[in-house]
Amino acid sequence: MLKQLEKAEQRWGGANTLIDHWLNNRRKLLINYCKIAGIPPYDSTEKSLPAITLVKEFCDQLMDYVSEGHFEVYDQVVTACEKNGVSSKELAQKLVPRISETTDSALDFNDKYTELVDDKVLFQLDKDLSSLGHAMETRFELEDKLLEVLHTKHS
Repeated sequence: MLKQLEKAEQRWGGANTLIDHWLNNRRKLLINYCKIAGIPPYDSTEKSLPAITLVKEFCDQLMDYVSEGHFEVYDQVVTACEKNGVSSKELAQKLVPRISETTDSALDFNDKYTELVDDKVLFQLDKDLSSLGHAMETRFELEDKLLEVLHTKHS
């Protein structure tokens, strides 16, 4: 996912402040995902569970990222696409609901780990992070298609 982000930053970075801000927030989210998942370069020799505070901080960041997309970025992209013709508008109208489907995984993860009171739930973290990672990867691919439309037609 980080390699895809680097490609997106190279392709669209600097073209639009909205895109730059969004990609920067995605980078922060992915870095924290890697930290709590123990993915290189954030893996450690000791195989221990991450601190609950780190997991909760990640949940906050995940909700901020998802909310920003739904309530700020997608609306601006769809509005820009509407101004640029039927094909752009139709593409945006197809992509946004598909992106929304991935939101359920983020919300489920957040619900489970934000109100964490029992450390034993952390034993399910690897499995839950894997599921969330797949949903995030799908989401980022779809968001990149929106970014492509925004960049191509509106920058």
